[in-house]
Amino acid sequence: MITVLETGVLNSVQDTGRFGYRHLGVSTSGVMDPLALRCGNSLLGNAPEAACIEVQTFPFKVRFDRAVSFVVTGGEGTITLGKRVIQPWSVATAQAGDALTLDRPSVGARMYVCVCGGIDVPVVLGSRSTQLRGGFGGYLGRPLQVDDQLAGLGGCVPDGFGAVPPLRALPAAKAEEKEKTVTLRAIPATDYFLFTEEARTHFWSASWQITAQSNRLGYRLKGGALKLTHPVELRSYGVIPGIIQVPPAGEPIVQMADANTAGGYPRIATVIEADLWRLAQARIGSFVQLQCCDHAEGLQAMRNEDAYLQALQDNAALYRKSFMRREAGQAGKKS
Repeated sequence: MITVLETGVLNSVQDTGRFGYRHLGVSTSGVMDPLALRCGNSLLGNAPEAACIEVQTFPFKVRFDRAVSFVVTGGEGTITLGKRVIQPWSVATAQAGDALTLDRPSVGARMYVCVCGGIDVPVVLGSRSTQLRGGFGGYLGRPLQVDDQLAGLGGCVPDGFGAVPPLRALPAAKAEEKEKTVTLRAIPATDYFLFTEEARTHFWSASWQITAQSNRLGYRLKGGALKLTHPVELRSYGVIPGIIQVPPAGEPIVQMADANTAGGYPRIATVIEADLWRLAQARIGSFVQLQCCDHAEGLQAMRNEDAYLQALQDNAALYRKSFMRREAGQAGKKS
């Protein structure tokens, strides 16, 4: 069991998301930073969709009631296991009674506690993710509270190795590691030319600030109003994470993991899937620069991400096999 000792609001159990139900009004949910989850699961040898704890308010503290291997990915901050400092993006093993503490990250906004085998909560509509607005899934359909006890599928794997974080490994992210402005690639959307030429120019050139009204539903950006060429009334359409809508006030909203399933505001662009994790790790008050790209660039960005994950998974598997061979050799010598 994993017992929650200290937590803030909105920390929850999440996995890769709930797919196939948007036509029924059920949003995808899932982690805000899917790359961080996939990295953690790859390092542990978990299934890609194994559930984790998404931490976005700090400090966060849990106690492991039995030995288990884990990885903390996402943002980078001070992580301690008892009195021992743990490196992010690296596999460590807790013993029964050990307490893990996560302080507010110095880089990024969210951290992910991935455990060997994943967090074991009931599967609802094909997912273990918490749907916070609907009040179902995850742990009792709500954010985690002190004294909650989570079951882990458990187990230990060889530790002492980790991954180069994607912020440093992926080409598009390297140049921005120390910058306060995150550049996001986006593709012009269906209603792009309903906006004035001045608005379209401003959309790509402005530094948009992430406002305090941002959450798992959507990130609201501040930086000037985008005007339409003439008033329009659109029929409702399907909404997915990444779509940038512009409500009547003129300031854009980027739909995120808990995005509505339908909407009717004009769509000016869509952030490519490969960049959504970077927006999820951008803090309230930081700035976003939007960069126009096409579908081919978006697909290539996903190929780069997939290649990074495949290399990580392959290296982790090789490390585990090498460790087991060494252990078997040492046992043979002793006998």
